[in-house]
Amino acid sequence: MKTRNIAVLLVSLVLFTNCFAQKENKKDKKDKKAATTEVAAPEVPAVPEVPEVPVVTEECLVNISLFNESAKNKQYADALKPWRAAYKECPGANKAIYSRGREILQWALSQAKTNEEQKPLFDELMGMYDNRIKYFGTDSRYPTPWILGLKALDYITYVKGDDAKKPAYKWLEESVDGLGINSELEVIRQFMLLSAANYQADKSTVDKYIADYLKVKSIFEQKSKEGNPADAEYNAQMEQAIDGLFVQSGAADCKTLDGVYEAKVKQNLTNLEYLNNVISFYKRVRCTESEVYFTAAVAAHKIQPTAESANGCAEMSYKKGEFSKAISFYDDATKLSTDKLEKAEYQYKIAQIYYIELNNFARAREYARNSLEYNPNNGSPYLLIGSMYAKTRGIYDDPVLAKTVYWVAVDKFIRAKQVDQSQKNIEDADKLIRVYSAYFPSKEDIFFQPDLQAGKSFTVGGWIGETTICR
Repeated sequence: MKTRNIAVLLVSLVLFTNCFAQKENKKDKKDKKAATTEVAAPEVPAVPEVPEVPVVTEECLVNISLFNESAKNKQYADALKPWRAAYKECPGANKAIYSRGREILQWALSQAKTNEEQKPLFDELMGMYDNRIKYFGTDSRYPTPWILGLKALDYITYVKGDDAKKPAYKWLEESVDGLGINSELEVIRQFMLLSAANYQADKSTVDKYIADYLKVKSIFEQKSKEGNPADAEYNAQMEQAIDGLFVQSGAADCKTLDGVYEAKVKQNLTNLEYLNNVISFYKRVRCTESEVYFTAAVAAHKIQPTAESANGCAEMSYKKGEFSKAISFYDDATKLSTDKLEKAEYQYKIAQIYYIELNNFARAREYARNSLEYNPNNGSPYLLIGSMYAKTRGIYDDPVLAKTVYWVAVDKFIRAKQVDQSQKNIEDADKLIRVYSAYFPSKEDIFFQPDLQAGKSFTVGGWIGETTICR
């Protein structure tokens, strides 16, 4: 009878191993929402000695089948003994020893009452990951970096009173470096949380924290281009949270960044790749008025002009009051950029210079219209054109006709609302509409002006040359 039972178990095991070896247990993909038993911060445990048994015995196969069935039904107490037997006797027989083993040990940790009971279980859990790497670290789907990420997450879950969690930080970094775009989002999140915690505890690690942040940003940029579209929203939310963490850390302060990069930029004035990375980073954190940013931009532009280096030179020229140079560099940036939104931004900046600094309304409108060709859904150029119309004087000597500029101005503000539904744009447009509508010609004003009767078409002259509807 015993032989018959064993035969049945062996048949079921063959079916199980053929199926299970191809699919990782779901619980290996995310943290189990089990009790987070506290374990005092330990030394990184040594890997328990597990003897290598080249031959998988019949008894081992039976134990694998037994613990797998019990764990599948969440009967972890029944699963513990056969799992330990299989783990000891044939650790390389099947990945289930590790995927189910994690569940079983997590359950055991949740049952432990004292630190004395918890510590050996935690050490066993950590050692189990090391042995999984030993036997299955080259698995194409769940390789060593993935295993290290899972190990780090469990370390973070069970070890309390150790804010730095240096072992986990090291494993997370190896996981992120190894998997890149395929890194689990929770691994990325915990990696940045620990990096930020290390920086807060020791501000001299600012270089490392910034490097970690840039590494993760690069992964998210790659995910946005090559990742699964179904994950785009969640990826964006995670990236936004990491950006917020970086900003709140204080490391994004421009003076702090200058302290980190000033000497390095001077040492790398011929290293184009390094200079472009600095330029891109400073632009991302909005430190484009920094002398370090300017130095990097000028050096990069001399080696190989790019849109970003041209933009940096333009920002520097503008800050120095060299407006003609700034316009020229922004035009270069427009030509060098391959992104329509960037082109729109550069042309809009030129429009602002002509309007604010040079008081040249006609040229400002020209560049505002250029900006709209690249990005017709931006309300800012319309607001700028409308503001210039409203401030135009001297087209008409007749005071009533002079007020017609407010009609065409408000037309632009209304158009801004139509193309751009962003809250700030709508608020700005509504405010301008309220202000300048008050200056429309009154009924008394147009009584003796038949060409200005409500509903008629009227062309405002001068440099404006726009047709509007009288009201």
